[in-house]
Amino acid sequence: MVKINITKKLFGSIGDMELKVDTDINRGEFIALTGESGSGKSTLLRILAGLERANGDITVDGDVWLSKQFFISPQKRRVGFVFQDYALFPNMTTLQNLLYIEKDYDLANYLLNMTQLYELRDRYPQNLSGGQQQRVALARALMLKPKLLLMDEPLSAIDPDMRQHLQSEILALHREFQTTTIMVTHNREEVSRLADRVLTIKYGLIIEDRRNSTI
Repeated sequence: MVKINITKKLFGSIGDMELKVDTDINRGEFIALTGESGSGKSTLLRILAGLERANGDITVDGDVWLSKQFFISPQKRRVGFVFQDYALFPNMTTLQNLLYIEKDYDLANYLLNMTQLYELRDRYPQNLSGGQQQRVALARALMLKPKLLLMDEPLSAIDPDMRQHLQSEILALHREFQTTTIMVTHNREEVSRLADRVLTIKYGLIIEDRRNSTI
């Protein structure tokens, strides 16, 4: 279980505000994080990943990641993060991007096969389509077998047909690796198709927490 009770001062869409999140997430849940731009969604992901500091507490499966006296670095959190712009290493091939995270050839090849990238393992990012690059980013994020998979609008720049295909792959990977997944999205189709639970944030506060009845 992920227990989050944090606060952080932000400059949001309405000026100064406070991100204040107090919630528990069950192990293996798929959470859709929705809300207006500037409401604190991406900041929450970065706090969970250890890329930004905050006040409060975060525990994951009983391990303290953040407290008043304690802060675990991003490298020790076993978090997979899929950024909106993919953030692939341009000087590395598809396979090298995965192996940079963990030198596990068996897992890398397994993920490349699952995401239909094995034949593209020796290509560089500039020679891949947007959808292919996104699949590389997803596979790379799973190389650590993360406790938390965080995705910040991962499909926003993908065309509709590829978006549906990647939604299926995201769900398959989530279930295969039994990760706890939190995805920022504004897309209603993604919410209804992927999420077990939907958290809506407005002005830094969770204003709605509901189960997704379509799952």
